[in-house]
Amino acid sequence: MRSGFYQCPSMTRGSDADPSNSRQIPDPRGYNIVHALTDVLFVAFAAMLCGADTCTEMALFTEGRLELLRQFVPLRGGAPSHDTFSRVFRLLDSAAFGSAFEKLMAVFGQQARYEAQGRLAVDGKSLRRAYEKGCAHMPPLVVTVFECETFLSLAQTVAAQGGEAAAAIAALKMLSLKGCLVSGDALHCHRRFTQTVIEDGGDYVLAIKGNQSKLASEAAAALEVTAANPKTPIAETEEEARGRHQVWRAIVTPFRQSPGKAALVGLRAVAHVEVWRTDKGVTTHEVRHYALSRLISPSQVLAAVRGHWAIENNLHWQLDVLMAEDQARSRKDNGPANLAVLRRLTLNVLRTDPRKIPLSHKRLKARWNDQEFLRLMSHMR
Repeated sequence: MRSGFYQCPSMTRGSDADPSNSRQIPDPRGYNIVHALTDVLFVAFAAMLCGADTCTEMALFTEGRLELLRQFVPLRGGAPSHDTFSRVFRLLDSAAFGSAFEKLMAVFGQQARYEAQGRLAVDGKSLRRAYEKGCAHMPPLVVTVFECETFLSLAQTVAAQGGEAAAAIAALKMLSLKGCLVSGDALHCHRRFTQTVIEDGGDYVLAIKGNQSKLASEAAAALEVTAANPKTPIAETEEEARGRHQVWRAIVTPFRQSPGKAALVGLRAVAHVEVWRTDKGVTTHEVRHYALSRLISPSQVLAAVRGHWAIENNLHWQLDVLMAEDQARSRKDNGPANLAVLRRLTLNVLRTDPRKIPLSHKRLKARWNDQEFLRLMSHMR
């Protein structure tokens, strides 16, 4: 167990450099601006922390809490209008804003001093209503790198021409992966992804499916031989939750892939994972295979595979249910990507508040009570 959570998985590249050399977010507006960019971004974050989900709600929040917010930023031009918030997020460089988010989380994590085992999950999520006119079939897709132990988002990118696979690689390149175990679904089981992880000192656990047909058949054959050996170590977990009974079982075997242009970089082993689920008297059975860059124990494989689902349950679900991301209708330019960054930052701050109450309750308390709001902001500082 390493102390100092962000010393490994969340330290951005070059984070040891002099902070004065870090790139600032350029203001995309003209010379006749009324509100400073830092003021707009801060009050937008404060508003979202207190339950605002749209630019209109941000403006209403700022009008009602103007004197309180002036304890943090000058707001010499008064409360920004909803048009100001919308224009800033539409025009703001999403790459620069994302980079600032990563640097902030690196510093924030060092101050919070969390402990983690460096298990990172990579997955994409569509912004379902944030599509341009006529592109309902292609909503923007945000790829996030997520820490499975602390449930914090570390980096994110919006998929462009290269799709989710290229966006995932871009997000990983923003972080230091040394000592981390990166998990992903079958979409990321390809040479470029594994090369990115291995070259930066990390390891991977990736699902194998039909998109890698040759690898899938070779892995299945090797695992069949291993499973037939009665001395093969097996890990098994069993649990009962929400009326559903689950049994997970895993075995691991060393593996050498046939050479080729598409061969994964650093592949050392494969794992066989079986899952039995019984719900309302009906039992289902699944078999999954995984590519491993390090020969780890079957119990470690189960921990990594099951931990990967934290990105669905503790990030994507919270973004939709708590922060209404699926209903967000900001569609123009960089607006969807920048607001997605702000939502993930808000979730991170809510999660790191040590009180053991639901995140929705933390937002309500901050909205209703100035002291609760100041508590969250002071905790972040």
